[in-house]
Amino acid sequence: MSRHDDRPPSPSSGRIDTDSILESISDGVFTVDRQWRVTSFNRAAEQITGVSREDAIGCRCSDVFRASMCETDCALRHTMNTGAALVNRTTFIVNAEGKRIPISVSTALLRDEHGVVVGGAETFRDLSLIEELRSQIRGRYQVGDIVSHSASMRRVIEVIPRIAESESTILISGETGTGKELVARAIHGLSQRRDGPFVAVNCGALPDTLLESELFGYKAGAFTGATRDKPGRFALARNGTLFLDEIGEVSPALQVRLLRVLQDKRFEPLGATRTEKTNARVIVATNRDLDDLVERGAFRQDLYYRIKIMKLDLPPLRQRREDIPLLVQHFIAAFNALQNKQVTGVSPDVLGVLTAHDYPGNVRELQNIIEHAFVLLHKGQIELEHLPAELVPIWQHPPVGPSMSDTIQAVEAQAIREALERNQGNRLAAAQELGMHKSTFFRKVRRLGIDLPKKDGRSTPNGGGKS
Repeated sequence: MSRHDDRPPSPSSGRIDTDSILESISDGVFTVDRQWRVTSFNRAAEQITGVSREDAIGCRCSDVFRASMCETDCALRHTMNTGAALVNRTTFIVNAEGKRIPISVSTALLRDEHGVVVGGAETFRDLSLIEELRSQIRGRYQVGDIVSHSASMRRVIEVIPRIAESESTILISGETGTGKELVARAIHGLSQRRDGPFVAVNCGALPDTLLESELFGYKAGAFTGATRDKPGRFALARNGTLFLDEIGEVSPALQVRLLRVLQDKRFEPLGATRTEKTNARVIVATNRDLDDLVERGAFRQDLYYRIKIMKLDLPPLRQRREDIPLLVQHFIAAFNALQNKQVTGVSPDVLGVLTAHDYPGNVRELQNIIEHAFVLLHKGQIELEHLPAELVPIWQHPPVGPSMSDTIQAVEAQAIREALERNQGNRLAAAQELGMHKSTFFRKVRRLGIDLPKKDGRSTPNGGGKS
């Protein structure tokens, strides 16, 4: 980079020691005069750009940064022209090695003691780590609206397209909030029935009498107040999909009627004198242990086997914590679009809290936590004060806040340990489950300090492969 003979001298060390303050922060900071020549350049700016302070000072800022916005939409020029500061504008720069570095920039005016504008200041933050995290977690496994980085969800996602091709009844099991209806909608969206309606019924939300009329409909005069025919959900689903959530809450009496319609594709509306035919594909879901209900006589065994032609088990969020950063970004993007806000992400402390939480309410609880933050925040980054109070107390005064890198490594280490446990210590099987080459797997094990089981699972009967 060329130097200029008329560059101004370095800032004087005789004034208030603001230089040492700027040197201590992790964000890059530089200032320019009215001719766009750099007048100060802190240590973080040197580290991020790869340009030394001696080479930067006196040069035009566009020669130093070579940013995507320098020529057409310069943030600092906007501030110098309008007086309006900008906060967290994203762009990229090209460092001294020619590498593109994603950054966020904020700008402000510099004035002398008389209030006259003498230049501008810009702070910028390196977003490389955040972008790396996003690239790692951005939908490694995806179908429909379901995205996951988790190996435990991969098995579910991989089978969904094949399930969608069939006409069989599907049972989806999982704790409350794990996304059972989302999976049902994905199956419907990939099926030949996608142009038909998707009709959902929560069987646990209605008493038997109302649920029966809701499912099968009724004819005028069937009971007091029934002044006209009303089609039920089986009729409304027509050539689409009927999703029966919380099937385990249905009474034994209504289970008999459900069994008949699943077997014969026929039903009778209340007060009808003849049966009607349905062509709807049925998907059912439950958060209860149906095997236990069958054993106790609370759920019909013949109905259970009729709906269990194909079963999908959704893991709780606490067993796939590597999905939490991905889900956080997904919900932030969704709420930004819905509420027309400009929330950029979460702080490292917040990501640490969210990753450590056990989520008894699963994905739905995480979604509610992000929505809570959106109530309190219009733009910028979600901080600890934006989280529900019950999540924050143990994190209010941490001795050292977890860095983004620490959080990523903790999630990676947990995913590897869980994969090893599921594969009885088989290193190669664990690597394959995580979608890693074996050399990448062992490199991460060494870097993260993971103690491998003394016995490789390949030598056990369940470990697979040869010893």
